[in-house]
Amino acid sequence: MAQQETQKQDVRIEQNQQLEQNQKEQPMPVIAKVLIIGVVGGIFWSMLAYCAYFFHFTELSPSLVLQPWAIGEWKDGAIGNIISFLVIGLLSILVALLYYALLKKRQGIWPGIIFGVILWLVVFYALNPIFPQLKAVKELERNTIITTICFYILYGVFIGYSISFEVTEMRRQKQAE
Repeated sequence: MAQQETQKQDVRIEQNQQLEQNQKEQPMPVIAKVLIIGVVGGIFWSMLAYCAYFFHFTELSPSLVLQPWAIGEWKDGAIGNIISFLVIGLLSILVALLYYALLKKRQGIWPGIIFGVILWLVVFYALNPIFPQLKAVKELERNTIITTICFYILYGVFIGYSISFEVTEMRRQKQAE
């Protein structure tokens, strides 16, 4: 009789463990989180950059990213800006992967700030010839330079903090197991 009760209890425990609500959720891989951070960061910060353009803090619109490849005036309108947000989000995946590969173990605000400044220098100096409507830095308005540097720094800090946080959490979870 006691043996039957034990068997029934074992069956109940096994059925309880099989319930979806009682199963342990598998954590998302860090690389998937890096991809999400890249897309979200690119879309979010390009939308904020558009707001800065709209309020004349900068003379550069996010639609600048479409200039070398798209023909027509549509790229300067609403649809061009929406597509620009998505393109920048996709390009931001590469930026996030680059940060992950080079600086994932760095903690603090400074790696993100330095990363953002280096990214600004690459875009405004090294990639300048790719964008026909992007003036040389010497020819840009002071407000544009300051605003874009600030956006790149904030973007770099966002990417850096988010990725280093996820890497730290992954390590902490592995140590707890």
